[in-house]
Formats: sequence, structure tokens, C-alpha cells
Amino acid sequence: MLARRFAWTLLLVPLLLAGCGKTDPQTALEAAVQALQDNLEAKKSGAVMDQLHPNFQAGEGMDREWAKRTMALMFLRYAHIRIVAVTRSSRIDTGSSQVGHTEAQVVVTGAQGLIPERAEPYAIRLQWRLDGSDWKLIELQWE
Repeated sequence: MLARRFAWTLLLVPLLLAGCGKTDPQTALEAAVQALQDNLEAKKSGAVMDQLHPNFQAGEGMDREWAKRTMALMFLRYAHIRIVAVTRSSRIDTGSSQVGHTEAQVVVTGAQGLIPERAEPYAIRLQWRLDGSDWKLIELQWE
């Protein structure tokens, strides 16, 4: 009996470990969204730029260079940046498993000290593209 349990354990461990090695696309997309928020709050512009797709677009004709300049200005202006996601949902596109969407209601605060000097609410829509095994932000829209 003990030998049989041991044999089953030896057979199941590789299967369980193989399952742990793969991340499903939905989980990976949600991790990319959280990493973007974390990188912005930590003022890691290089890490944010790595998350942007080469064809990134925002608003009306703004691109990766606009994103880089805007981050530089905000990071210089505010010592502390905080993004509070009031709501956030991500999903894989039903037409293509290579496309993901995130919609969120966020409040972005900026402060030099402990008390925020600025707090702005935004409704944002993000579109992501799977690039190899990484989700890259290709489009940003906000209201």
C-alpha cells in the first residue's frame, strides 16, 4: 500500500510541476496590467517603455516618444505618484487570443510630500498584444 502511494506521488509530481510552469493568457494579462501600475508608481520609465508595443498609440496620434516625455515630466514634477484602481477588469479578445483588453476607473495622484497635490479620476481603456510570451501595451485611451 505504501509503495503504491509512493509510485502515484512520483507519477503526479511531474504533472503538477508541468502545470505550474505555464501561465494561462488571462493570468499573464492581469500580471502585465499590475506590472504597468507598479512600474509607473515606482517611476521606472525604462520598465514601462519595455511594456509598450513598438506600435504603441495613445489618444490622438501620441506614440512611444510622447509616453517617454510625459513620464519624464510627471516623474520630475512629483516625488510620489499613486494609481488607485477603483475598478479594473481584463479579458482576452474573443476574436483573437493574441489581443487583450483592460478597462479601469482609476484615480492618479501626485505629491511632493505626504499629501497629494493633485488627484485626477480617469476612465481608461488599454489594448494589449501578445508578443512572444509577453503582453505589450499597444493602445491607451482615456476620458
